[in-house]
Amino acid sequence: MGLLFCIFFSSLAKDKRMALIFIRTVIIYVTLLLIMRLMGKRQIGEMQPFEFVITLLIAELACIPMADISIPLLYGIVAIVSIYLLHQIVCLIDLYCKPLKYLISGKPSVVINRNGIDEYQLKKNSLDVSDLMESLRTAGYFSLSSVEYALYEASGSFSALPKAGYEEEQTSVPLVIIDGGEYDEKNIKLTGMPLSFFENVLKKQGIKKHKKVLVLTLDGTGKIYLQEYGKKRVIFNVQLPEGVAW
Repeated sequence: MGLLFCIFFSSLAKDKRMALIFIRTVIIYVTLLLIMRLMGKRQIGEMQPFEFVITLLIAELACIPMADISIPLLYGIVAIVSIYLLHQIVCLIDLYCKPLKYLISGKPSVVINRNGIDEYQLKKNSLDVSDLMESLRTAGYFSLSSVEYALYEASGSFSALPKAGYEEEQTSVPLVIIDGGEYDEKNIKLTGMPLSFFENVLKKQGIKKHKKVLVLTLDGTGKIYLQEYGKKRVIFNVQLPEGVAW
């Protein structure tokens, strides 16, 4: 490491342009460090959309004066400080003006309630059932029936309120058989059962076309979570063929 530093600073001493870029980089780095500290801890943790945009802008503005010595360093610093001032103004709006707060930062979207999946909120957030299932698994819940409520915060983080005794329901990982009106052929193969099995399940529930189904999941115990578009979810058990389990 010491040898690397020696070579680096020796190169700086020989090349004035390189030395100038190094000094400008140090100044920009210290300026950015100060600005990020002033913005607070949330800027470094879970960011609101406007904070994410500001972070991208600051990163871009910092690169230009560091690499191009024809641009006065002060211009880069002024641009970064201006972004910081705009950030403070938006933060004040975020704190004291609720209508504008929701416009700028958005608001939480409840994607699962006691009726099941809210398809409108799901589409509003550009998500499908598979995305929702992935978020549930990341949070430690493997079944749609394991939670009473689930939502995406304005920052994009996922939260869920589990049902009492939900651990007892998580004895087998549910497979998504129908997602947004389409069969998942890969998961059907994993069950080891023919497509006709699931078609019969739909017929018994009075559903003529699978296109009307928002989601259908099946776990290894035979528990089915079924929800049609615009309707409440239903949870029931079916008898699996002998030897079928996962």
